Amino acid sequence: MPSLDDFARSKLAALDGALLRRRLAETVREDGLWVRRNGRRLLSFSCNDYLNLTHHPQVKAASIAAVERYGAGAGASRLVSGNHPLYAELETRLARWKGTESACVFGSGYLANAGIIPVLAGEDDLLLADELSHACLWAGARLSRARVMTFRHNDIGHLEALLAAHRGDHAHTLIVTDGVFSMDGDLAPLRELSALARRYDAWLMVDDAHGLGVPGDGAKAEIDLQMGTLSKALGSYGGYLCAAQAVIDLVRTRARTLIYSTGLPPASVAAAIAALDIIEADPELAARPLAKAQSFTRACGLPLAQSPIVPIVLGEASAALYASRRLEEEGFLVVAIRPPTVPAGTARLRLAFSAGHPDDEIARLAECVRTLVPRP
Repeated sequence: MPSLDDFARSKLAALDGALLRRRLAETVREDGLWVRRNGRRLLSFSCNDYLNLTHHPQVKAASIAAVERYGAGAGASRLVSGNHPLYAELETRLARWKGTESACVFGSGYLANAGIIPVLAGEDDLLLADELSHACLWAGARLSRARVMTFRHNDIGHLEALLAAHRGDHAHTLIVTDGVFSMDGDLAPLRELSALARRYDAWLMVDDAHGLGVPGDGAKAEIDLQMGTLSKALGSYGGYLCAAQAVIDLVRTRARTLIYSTGLPPASVAAAIAALDIIEADPELAARPLAKAQSFTRACGLPLAQSPIVPIVLGEASAALYASRRLEEEGFLVVAIRPPTVPAGTARLRLAFSAGHPDDEIARLAECVRTLVPRP
């Protein structure tokens, strides 16, 4: 039998051959827009800090003040002694923001989805997931031991056919989807999904990690479980679930990723509260990333962006890596996204636009994309 080292080397060699090996690249984020990487100063279009709040003075000041008062870490899980007073304020704010009775904050978005789904779905239940759902939704689905079925991306007809054929065989049914799909930037048809869930006595769970400020069609949708993160538009770190009080109470007492994880550092919770203050004080702020993305897609002749995320699908990993290098030469950080993050044959550049991206630089990026990036 080969040794563990030999096994690892063999796997790495195969990944190298397919241009799919990942390597960490040290990146110094200077101000939420500009970064230093590989000895160069670059304008980043590969960050989910959509509102540029990670470096906002008010957010940083709140984080520092929380460290001074409560310390650097929570010291224990929330159900032991790590539930510092800032949690209650943040959860109240999140519930009010999402229009629900209550909220529960987790250590990350991945921990939230991996913990919530197994609480609500078990062996006798059916779980229906959009095929492009985020990896952490799939992790939670597999941990649940429910019967898991996939419906074609944003295909309401396919989902209804699955419900009609299988809903009656299961005690409960949970439908899961992203609100904004992280690699494609398109929106889930939430009103249609919600109506279908009501018709078939199913529950709807939406991962809205990338959805803050996006004017999608979910505004009037009835969503049972609204999950999101603190680590993108809010500029901090953590995940949350907003739902009815009874649901939140159940999750708090049964979600293993909450029970067995140390609470968030007070600084992270305080930063998220400060970010909410900023967003509420400036209602136009959250709309700017989409406006910037749409300006770019118009300039490039691409389909109009539905969210701050714009994919440029190039096919093979080699093409995406080449395009990323050429854009770096022009002063832009646009990281290549390769399988298994996206399906084979759909390696891409994934551009993420923020409220603070300069319009002249967006125009220059569009020109570079038109002239430098090989198109199919």
